[in-house]
Amino acid sequence: MSVPRILIIAGSDSGGGAGIQADIKTVTMLGGHAMTAITAITAQNTLGVQAVHPVPTDMVLAQMDSCINDIGVDAVKIGMIGSAETANAVADRLAALEGVPIVFDPVMVATSGAALADAATIAAFERLMAIAMIVTPNLPELEALGGEVIAIHFDTHVLAKGGHGEGPMLTDRLIGPQGVLKAWSNARIDTPHTHGTGCTLASAIACGLGQGLDRVDAVERARKYVREALMIAPGFGTGHGPMGVPLGFHVHA
Repeated sequence: MSVPRILIIAGSDSGGGAGIQADIKTVTMLGGHAMTAITAITAQNTLGVQAVHPVPTDMVLAQMDSCINDIGVDAVKIGMIGSAETANAVADRLAALEGVPIVFDPVMVATSGAALADAATIAAFERLMAIAMIVTPNLPELEALGGEVIAIHFDTHVLAKGGHGEGPMLTDRLIGPQGVLKAWSNARIDTPHTHGTGCTLASAIACGLGQGLDRVDAVERARKYVREALMIAPGFGTGHGPMGVPLGFHVHA
């Protein structure tokens, strides 16, 4: 298997638990080559987001073009997008990439509860959903985006993540325009160290798609990776700490 080239468009997390830092770790551990277009710089730790500095749109596009025009891209992961202007410009640029799978994690709120997207940016998410192969909202994000009907409306697949649901079990559902393709249910892992779960999951899916896995297999492997990472969280910080890195994870699991 050749090394897949994964372009990650997302924000930087100074604490290393989420964002670009989590994305790079994940793609690397799963056998991919991570490239980045950083959309925002955040001052962030396990307690929350202390400051956000958006990167100008033209600089985001310049980073993308540098990677696309020289190295090439096998899959794209989009996370924190920074602004409505950037969301629209990124959508325009990616629409020109034919046949490249795109995973869009519609980041609105950090694990700590800090808002990472304003109303205009969330409205611009429609452009990104329309070009994505898989959109990965948690339950509050799914509701804010319009519910399960977005799979039909944008002709995409939605991984509705169940971590925000109630009870000891959580269920993730992969929903396509024709309905639910597959659902996964597991016991909830009892840990406060869940920072970066969404970023990690989306990057793991993108890496799988770049390696030629189909949607279901890419999601299945990504979920296993995240669950292992949650179980070995190192316990850093006094809030929502980062997950661990599953050094023994079998890439083809």
